[in-house]
Amino acid sequence: MVTGTISIPSGTQLVYVSFSAEINVKTTESLIAVMSNLANLGVRQVYLILNTPGGFVANGLNLYNMLQGMPFELTTHNAGNVDSIGNVIFLAGTIRYATSNATFMFHGVGFDITSKQRLEEKGLRELMGTVNSDQRRIGSIIAQHTNLSTREIAELFREAKTKDASWAINKGIVHEIRDVQIPAGCPVISLVFQR
Repeated sequence: MVTGTISIPSGTQLVYVSFSAEINVKTTESLIAVMSNLANLGVRQVYLILNTPGGFVANGLNLYNMLQGMPFELTTHNAGNVDSIGNVIFLAGTIRYATSNATFMFHGVGFDITSKQRLEEKGLRELMGTVNSDQRRIGSIIAQHTNLSTREIAELFREAKTKDASWAINKGIVHEIRDVQIPAGCPVISLVFQR
């Protein structure tokens, strides 16, 4: 949900959006709704301040694809942590920043088993096929937007390590390290979700 009622004045060219949440159906659809409204209002630039522990791959890929299709220039800014599938969302930005103390965490795709479940060869192959497919999709997006090789990306998935902003700028994930600075009077939309 969006905090407060914000009306964007006609002719507004730049809007800041703050998103600090897990990537799931509710948060993804809320952010897509905000971005769609900004597109409908004719906003030319959106600055997405991002902090996320990651979440569900399908929702993250959906959000990435929607952000890529929006008719405005998107800047993304890692204001703390961008983890897991959050890295793909972050890479949707044409321009990408990170604060000096920001981190990026990469790991391979997994799946949760939430109930007693009998696993046989057929089911395990299906699950492994899904994991491999998701990792290929995520890896191809990372390769498209950075200077990481497919070998380096595969190592990131295996390592499951957190990397700092300096590493991210060297690998082309971030274009510049800078603090978040919202200009006075610029509209800011903050998405807040119940925890």
